[in-house]
Amino acid sequence: MSKNSKVTSFLYALLIAVLGGLLFSYFRVPIPWLLGPMSSILIFSRFKRINLYWPPFLRDTALIIVGYSIGLSFTRTAVKNIIANLPSMFFMTVLLVSFAAFMAFIISRLSGVNYPTMLTGSIPGGLSQMIVFAEETKGIDITVVTFMQVSRLLMIVFFVPFVIFGPILNLQHTEYETIGQYQHDAGSYSALLFAAACIIGAFVGKRLRFPTPFLLGPILAAALLTNVGFTGPILPSNVLDASQLLIGGYIGMLLKPEKLQRKTLTIFLALLSGFFLVSGSLAMSFFLSEKLNISIVTSFLSLAPGGMDQMGIIAHEVNADLSMVTGFQLFRLLFVYFAVPPLLRWYFKRKLGSKQESL
Repeated sequence: MSKNSKVTSFLYALLIAVLGGLLFSYFRVPIPWLLGPMSSILIFSRFKRINLYWPPFLRDTALIIVGYSIGLSFTRTAVKNIIANLPSMFFMTVLLVSFAAFMAFIISRLSGVNYPTMLTGSIPGGLSQMIVFAEETKGIDITVVTFMQVSRLLMIVFFVPFVIFGPILNLQHTEYETIGQYQHDAGSYSALLFAAACIIGAFVGKRLRFPTPFLLGPILAAALLTNVGFTGPILPSNVLDASQLLIGGYIGMLLKPEKLQRKTLTIFLALLSGFFLVSGSLAMSFFLSEKLNISIVTSFLSLAPGGMDQMGIIAHEVNADLSMVTGFQLFRLLFVYFAVPPLLRWYFKRKLGSKQESL
């Protein structure tokens, strides 16, 4: 694709994303500037006559903004609270990953799709890491894994707000306001300091190969400055809406069902897996809420098997305990990134080895 055609395709995509955000805002859909662009791009990208393009650097820029906002919530008190809850984070993460592995086994038996593929496609919260793992492992269908991971992310990002505002949790829109409860207004010097630190943190995180570096790097940078005594300025709501639009447009471009060989089966498996993961995390959240004495919304967003950036955005919007939600999501991200691939390699090697011995 030439440079001019990329610009034209992006302008089309941007127009569609903005219209989607405006439409969802008009109908008061939860998280409109994330769900609207995501849904509209997903729908219009299916039309072959319309070529859409979304530059990845826009999503990275938006992640830096979201990472900064999340990092402000990591006050000293919040950090101490997270450290105190590390055992709960470990237990709930292992429980959720184990539940995903069990559901993958059941769905694998019912569908006939091999278990390694189903398991890799069902692990929550590690989209990029699981796709890389699938590419490096023999016997795993990378197309199915990619579709399942992306569609699960889309499904969770879309349905989690409706679960929160639905009859189960029954949260009222009017009770909550946009971000800003953690910090007071700060001067231009502070704004420049935090901006520079977050940008540097993003690129250092990329150099050190952090998982989701453009989110995790700014979180750590903003949290560090906050804990040494600096006060970060609150971002205007329109800036946060714009960051949601940039992330939503990028996510909407990810899903490409036309590349699937068995479309109906794979789509069904992806929806089934996503449904069970959301249902399982919702059930676990009632236990976690009572154990840690936190709100059910904070508990649910802490365990929801989506991305840390998307759950952070939703936590912002509903005024949940952002540091707690991010702490749980970050712990699971690191667990999936560092612990799950070695465990899967060991398991698959043992399973394949036992099969060869029995032949």
